[in-house]
Amino acid sequence: MGEKSKILIIGGTEYIGKFIVAASTKSGHPTFALLREATIDDPAKSQLIQDFRNSGVTILKGDLKEHESLVKALKQVVVVISTVGQIQLADQVNIIAAIKQAGNIKVCAIRHIKKGHC
Repeated sequence: MGEKSKILIIGGTEYIGKFIVAASTKSGHPTFALLREATIDDPAKSQLIQDFRNSGVTILKGDLKEHESLVKALKQVVVVISTVGQIQLADQVNIIAAIKQAGNIKVCAIRHIKKGHC
């Protein structure tokens, strides 16, 4: 099997996101989590973020509403998974715009990622 894909998780501290982050790292993928500064500074999230760091997750500061921070994060990976909550679903258009600008994201089904094909 070839080199593992670098994966960015957006919404990694949310209910589903933390499980996706764990699965990505467990599968051996270099894993990145895009977190807002407010999330990084939130005492309620500090243990989870420390657990991410301890498992090798690279924490990137950014925000769905800050285009340049999205592009900068996306240029470091080839796969992006959004697990944002319902309130932020409309903001996913910002991810799509940033993906188009970054130009390096693969389109890949989750089942292929699990098998190491992406």
